[in-house]
Formats: sequence, structure tokens, C-alpha cells
Amino acid sequence: MRITVVGMGKIGLPLAVQYAKKGHTVFGADINSKTVELINSGTEPFPGEAHLSEYLKDVIDKKLLSATTDTSFAVSNSDVVVVVVPLFVDKDANPDFLAMDQATIEIAKGLKPGTLISYETTLPVGTTRNRLTPLLAKGTDLIPGKDFFVVFSPERVLTGRVFEDLRRYPKLVGGIDEISEKRGLDFYSQVLDFDNRSDLPKQNGVWAMGSTEASEMAKLAETTYRDVNIALANQFALFSENNGINFSAVREACNSQPFSHIHLPGIAVGGHCIPVYPRLYLWNDPEATVVSAARSANALMPEKIVSRIEKEIGSLNGKKVVILGAAYRGGVKETAFSGVFPIVEILRKRGAQVFVQDPLYNDDELIQFELDPYHKGDSADVAIIQADHLDYKNWTYKDIPGIRLIMDGRLILDETKWIDTCTVLKIGI
Repeated sequence: MRITVVGMGKIGLPLAVQYAKKGHTVFGADINSKTVELINSGTEPFPGEAHLSEYLKDVIDKKLLSATTDTSFAVSNSDVVVVVVPLFVDKDANPDFLAMDQATIEIAKGLKPGTLISYETTLPVGTTRNRLTPLLAKGTDLIPGKDFFVVFSPERVLTGRVFEDLRRYPKLVGGIDEISEKRGLDFYSQVLDFDNRSDLPKQNGVWAMGSTEASEMAKLAETTYRDVNIALANQFALFSENNGINFSAVREACNSQPFSHIHLPGIAVGGHCIPVYPRLYLWNDPEATVVSAARSANALMPEKIVSRIEKEIGSLNGKKVVILGAAYRGGVKETAFSGVFPIVEILRKRGAQVFVQDPLYNDDELIQFELDPYHKGDSADVAIIQADHLDYKNWTYKDIPGIRLIMDGRLILDETKWIDTCTVLKIGI
């Protein structure tokens, strides 16, 4: 089978490699010529994805994967097209379809009879059927469901562990019609392998959703539920901290029982999923007051964190504050929607001297983000753990001389290494 994956980012490239590992001929299409060049040389364009480097080199050497900037050409030589182009929201929290529309138009230029197109980028409900499928058909004589086939099959993986997650989680497939869905089910059954899981209601594998809308809704429900859960956990954490309650003990107690609906994560909010996808749901359902309140509450957490620090030590004017972690989560070299940016902005407005440390970024890279690098062993008044990198679990007060307060925004610290010399606060950011 010949497959084109459109979008060679941190999800698209591992998907292309996965398909090639199964013995299929894969084209990776991307508008970034540097990314294409690196892939064709067998070099991963971004670090941090488990096994990607070795798998990529292997499929390139076997000539099973090649990258190109010519999407239409790749599509014209393929039986299946998988689309993993990013979709963000604009300043008014509305979906910005520009990149997705442009990619779809390029796909349409190379579309030939019999092709299956699968959209994996998270989309508002109805987008696959009502927006993208007509774009595919526009300017051609091809009829959806007859001459070409369209499904929505959301990615359900995390960067850093894509290959593991592809095996662990069921693959959801919903088509614009019955024949499209069947084509989608057949395709993913050929390119994916699944772990045996006794905890699922049915056998792990490729699951039919019945429609593109059901498949789109499933992904939005997953991520929106998570956002609401985090908002609730963050509010519990704030209340506990303000009233002298050990939130870590509360969290452990709640997580010891089997009902996940009161799980307390106590983690920061970042990445492409949590800050963006609830907005896509709200675009469909603007009356969803619980979702709207949760998104607003999570967006306010950086401000609340800084205010809580001020309550503890007073004015931050002239104070040296270190933020540990530029990445949006531990172990992943990605700053999309990272909490570091709003926290830095708020602290600077308070007059603080703000520095950032991240084991995945060198000084030059941090400076490119307009962040001032911090070096372990330099003095500081306050530290905020913004990303749960494993390195930070081993830090102690000796690594930040003069520290008066550390805010553990990821609930990862061993308090015994700090508590005798500074105040330790534990609140999810």
C-alpha cells in the first residue's frame, strides 16, 4: 500500500514511520523544506520521541519512507492520505482553519479515484463532513463516498511516547458514509498493532464510531473532560494551600478509590491539546457553561500562582525568580502553549527579575524565546516548577542558593530536601 502523511510534525512523522515499519511505501509531505531534508537524510528533526531516531533511519535505509514538499505529487501516487496538519484557535478563540484548508486544497489537486483520506487532527464536530470533504471534491469530478472516501480518526497519543500509545489505545474511525468507514477500518487494521487490554469493554483494536461526527466528538470529549478535571483539581489545590491543608495527602486519598471522575492531577496546563481543544468544543457548543468556566479557571492559574507567592513573601519587585521548565511538560522539547510564557509576563509586570532553566534547551534556544537563561547554582529568591522534568526531583535548596520559597506547580518535589531552608508550596499551575 502507498500512503501519504501530510504534516511531518511530532505526531505526523512517527505515524509515517509506523506505517513504513509495517512494510508500506510512505511519503511524508511537509511545507518545511528543512524538515524534509532532515527526514530524507535519516535524521529526526526534533528530539525526545522514544525510538524515532532508530526507526526513522531503518525505514529510510530500506527506502520505505521519503519526504517531499510536493503534497499533490505524493497524493497522486498514494492509495491513502493521512492528514496531521495543526489546527489552532485565533485571538477570539475561534478555529483557525487556514493551514488545514490549504493542505486539503493541495490534497485535492492530486486526488485520484479510490483514494481514502483520513483526518487525524482534532476538529470541531461536523468539520470533516461539512467543510473538508466539499473542499476535497471542489474542482474535481470525483464524488465523495463513491470516487473517494473520507474518515475522521483522531490521534490519541502523547509526544514522547507515540509508538507506545499507538499500541495501547483503541483507534477510533468514523466515516462520512458506511463504505468510507469500512475503508478506514481496513486501513488502520493493516498499519497498527495493539496491546491486549483486559480493562477495555471490548477487544483493543480499530473501533467503528458510525460517523465522522461521533469520532470528532469522542476526541473533543476526552480532552475537554481533562480540562474540566484539571480546573477542579487546581481549585481544590488553591483552597487547600490557602487553608493549610495537605493537598498531596488529599490527592493520594482521592486517587486511591476507583472512580476516575474525582481524580486530582494537580498538573500544569499546556501543549496543543488542553488549551485548544475545549475551545473547539465551545465553538460547537457555546452554551457549555461548565466547559467555559473550566477553561477560564485554568487560564487564570498563572496569575493565581504569582499572587500566592506575593502573599507569602511580599512584593516581587527586584526579586530574582527562577522558572524551572520552559517545555509544556516534562521530557518533551515543546513549548506550545507552555505555562512559562504567561508566568514570565506576569512576573515581569510585577518587577521581578525572571530567569528560566530547562534541561532540554540551551541558552541560545531560551534567548530565542525571549527568556533569560538560569544556571544551576546561581542564587535566587523564588523558584517555580513549571515542567515536571525528572531532573528537578533531585534538586535541593543547595542548587538554588538563597532561595526563600519554591512553588511546586507539578507536585513532584521531595519536600524533605527543601523544607528546612525555605517555604514549599504545592499547587498545580
